[in-house]
Amino acid sequence: MAGILKSVSTKSKINLAKKKFAIVVAEWNEDITESLYQGAFDALIEMGVKKSNIIRKNVPGAFELTLGALWMAEKKEMDAVICLGCVIQGDTPHFDYICQGVTYGITKVNLKTQKPVIFGVLTTLNKKQALERAGGKLGNKGEEAAITAVKMLEF
Repeated sequence: MAGILKSVSTKSKINLAKKKFAIVVAEWNEDITESLYQGAFDALIEMGVKKSNIIRKNVPGAFELTLGALWMAEKKEMDAVICLGCVIQGDTPHFDYICQGVTYGITKVNLKTQKPVIFGVLTTLNKKQALERAGGKLGNKGEEAAITAVKMLEF
């Protein structure tokens, strides 16, 4: 693994083979979100999560991550949810509204369900910045989101 897993222990304090993770992925900016997903998936496998315990669900865009996350977190068998998306700033305030709504929504899902719901949403000024954070020179934020989910379960 080329990213952050090299610098952190892949041994968890808990038995991850018995934990179930949902990864909710926005389809908007798919080239970015697919890379984020692969980073998260690979990190979970590397840390000992069974492939069959990783459930992927797609939503149309970043704004829909909150409802998708809620539906997955409300499932009794689900231990943690990882939300992956990418919002790239444009010429209108749309970027601000989407980013604020998704941030607030994911926070509410955390508090409502009392489960780790991880914010793995890139909010960048341009596509180059997004690519750098989705497996480029700045690592893969999907991988970091998976590690965060595990750390929160250990908490």
